[in-house]
Amino acid sequence: MDRMHLMTVLIAVGEDQSFAAASRKLNLSPAAITRAVVSLETQLGVKLFQRTTRSVRLTEAGARYLADARDIMARIAEADEAASGINASPRGQLAVTAPVLFGKLYVMPTVVAFLQRYPAVDISAFFVDRSVNLVDEGMDVAVRIGHLPDSSLKALRVGSVRRVLCASPAYLARHGVPRSPAELAQHTIIAASGVSPRVEWKFGGGAEPSALRMQPRLTVSSNDAAIEAVMQGLGIARLLSYQVAAQVAAGAISVVLAPYEEEPWPVHVLHRESKYGSAKVRAFIDMLSASLRADGGLNALA
Repeated sequence: MDRMHLMTVLIAVGEDQSFAAASRKLNLSPAAITRAVVSLETQLGVKLFQRTTRSVRLTEAGARYLADARDIMARIAEADEAASGINASPRGQLAVTAPVLFGKLYVMPTVVAFLQRYPAVDISAFFVDRSVNLVDEGMDVAVRIGHLPDSSLKALRVGSVRRVLCASPAYLARHGVPRSPAELAQHTIIAASGVSPRVEWKFGGGAEPSALRMQPRLTVSSNDAAIEAVMQGLGIARLLSYQVAAQVAAGAISVVLAPYEEEPWPVHVLHRESKYGSAKVRAFIDMLSASLRADGGLNALA
């Protein structure tokens, strides 16, 4: 059987973890799906799926092969676009991911502007407070906040953000302003698990960085909830500067212990490395990067 056909079947089965779903998606008979998988396993000499009467799961070899097959099929599609001239005008499906609040505040304006400029493009935007694997989850572009591990992904640095301790003026008026990290033990702590999963806060500003294990009275799973608790005067939270920029500018939230902040975290736009470079990906990255670099709230870099 044609290897591209076999890879297409593998991707469909692997993504849905179902032979029946792959059959419906590809408009092939269940028998044809089974034959394709068996043929590919025979050619490779490895088992790609663990199959029972109730479930279909990728083996370790199958998961690796699925990731490679996705990349190969994407490169073939991009090569076809380049050869046929489609690359001259962005078109097709684009998948973008970013942290929740960052996506809402900084990515959505670019998404809307991009869709208005390029009517032949459709965008799926996934805003989640976790690190999304671009290859495994089929993303074209991602915004990542923080230092990057070594990888094959291409990264454009577009700015930086600070991790800030903040509280409402009313809370600080009642309980006082902490003058050093050690004084936080006397305050009510709000922990946003998306920023500080171990509730251990690190501080700079001295001869050597230090870390304090915090005992929060409130732990929340979203930054929005932490901001709301701060606004209502419950206590002190650690958040990223862009998340509270509007409230700080309005005087509704105050930043404390600024001299003890760690070095800022970089903000990068990531995309998968490609020999040809899809027009839609290039155009979106150009527009998003220009927008983020022009935003003073991100300490934009030239």
